Amino acid sequence: MSVVTLTINDELVSAQEGETLLSVLHERGIDMPTLCHLDGLSERGGCRLCMVELEGSARLQAACVTQVQEGMIVHTHSERLVKYRKMILELLFSERNHVCAVCVMNGNCELQWEAAKIGMDHVRYDYLNPDLSMDASHDRFVLDHNRCILCTRCVRVCDEIEGAHVWDVMGRGVNSRVIIDLNQPWGTSQSCTSCGKCVQVCPTGALSAKGATVAEMEKQHNFLRWILDGREKNVWSYGNGK
Repeated sequence: MSVVTLTINDELVSAQEGETLLSVLHERGIDMPTLCHLDGLSERGGCRLCMVELEGSARLQAACVTQVQEGMIVHTHSERLVKYRKMILELLFSERNHVCAVCVMNGNCELQWEAAKIGMDHVRYDYLNPDLSMDASHDRFVLDHNRCILCTRCVRVCDEIEGAHVWDVMGRGVNSRVIIDLNQPWGTSQSCTSCGKCVQVCPTGALSAKGATVAEMEKQHNFLRWILDGREKNVWSYGNGK
């Protein structure tokens, strides 16, 4: 792969052709807010928090799905971008019913963290207060649509890592919902392996362990890299010589 040179926040940077801007920013230690991105999963570009400004383009671009190019000039934390990210977070809070004080992920929630980091202390938009259900039909896990931000991490980890293809998204706009199989109760799913990967990658309290109480749920994402590294090195294949 050839090397390209670009400018990030007035600093000249080299990167491999084909890399995404987000990966280069992470390599440089630049903290970028993300909610749909997770190392080990395909990129979706859905949460729009990792948007950057590119000189010569009037449109903001999602760093996770934008590949580096020779001569690119990038700005990551301009006043425009900070205002934009704050607006996105406020809209996420207003769209569902995020009551942090009674959430199992209070203190460990990625949505909460991003709001705190950017200094979001109020929501300027009307709360939609949708009448959303909870699904506690599974023996071990609970789905709470009130706290879902439609990042689709659960969909992607089930497809790409577990290979069970249990999760999907139904509806459009504010009426979108994550669903199990063909929109059936989780506990009746014939395809779910009960592995719990979807629960662990969920950034909010939308997916949680049954029985967890307020601020009790902590999630681990590092299993993704462990699985992918093991597959790449053929660790678990029969006859690998070990």
